[in-house]
Amino acid sequence: MQPRQPRFGAALRTVLLLCAVFHPLYSVFGAAQNSQDAASSSSVSETSESAHQVAPSANPTLQLGPGDLIEMTAYGVPDLNTKSRISSKGDIYFPLIGYTHIAGLTTEEAQELIQQRLGEYLKNPQVSLFVAEYASQGASVLGEVNKPGVYPVLGEQHLFDLISAASGTSEKAGHSITVTHRTDPDHPITVPLSRNLTDKPENNVAVFPGDTVIVHKADIVYVVGDVGRPSALLMDTGGLTVLRAIALAGGTTKTAKLNGAKILRKTADGMTETPIPLKKILSAKAEDPILVADDVLVIPSSFGKTLAGRSLEAAMQSATLLSVLAVP
Repeated sequence: MQPRQPRFGAALRTVLLLCAVFHPLYSVFGAAQNSQDAASSSSVSETSESAHQVAPSANPTLQLGPGDLIEMTAYGVPDLNTKSRISSKGDIYFPLIGYTHIAGLTTEEAQELIQQRLGEYLKNPQVSLFVAEYASQGASVLGEVNKPGVYPVLGEQHLFDLISAASGTSEKAGHSITVTHRTDPDHPITVPLSRNLTDKPENNVAVFPGDTVIVHKADIVYVVGDVGRPSALLMDTGGLTVLRAIALAGGTTKTAKLNGAKILRKTADGMTETPIPLKKILSAKAEDPILVADDVLVIPSSFGKTLAGRSLEAAMQSATLLSVLAVP
């Protein structure tokens, strides 16, 4: 007679068999769950890190200042998203934390400060700041440009860049520009402006935030009297001579008194009158004088030529009348 096997032997074999069957399944489902959890954690981490980054268009070296327009985005809390402008005192209002002084800080520094203050109310806040408009990092472009105003100076900017941003110079623009640096307001720089900007690249000086650029109006001389088109003329860089001014004004008329031409010039002692030997200048027997700003070149009429012209006109009219009356 064989000895009886213990009853728990069959039960033990059953348990071991079940473990062998379900263990691989547990390993597979467990690994899949762990992988999904890791991916979810990585996604949250990447999203948080992305929310913490500074906007690509923001220059991390620039300091914020009054007038700058700031956009704040709070990750996961859309009610805190806002757009506000820095006040003249350097403060800006954000929801939940109120006014915060951020002038003089970079975008990253201001971002960290906002996160610290929000941390008093929220758990691990993630904030992104974006500068929509750098009003404090601009230079003023004034004078004879098509669109005067304040233009942003982000990164390395030069004079011609700002003139281009202001849509170029106007028709009345002269040939000199004054650049006043904010760091040295008592010593402005005068830059000559040529017709072709590429002729003198050394005139393309650097411009910094807070600087002022003024494009001066061209100097004007006036030609009046017995000329084809009495007008005001813009002076060129090389100066405007008497003959050139008369040519631009349409030339002299038949009744002009050439020897009576004169220049009226305003000086510190008052208005002066300088006779011009125009007849000799036209025959290259006298020097062609150069006019200065606000000169008035006067070409008077000759009384004799005018009287002779009127007499000739009257005679022609009389002859015409007689010829008409003579027709039967």
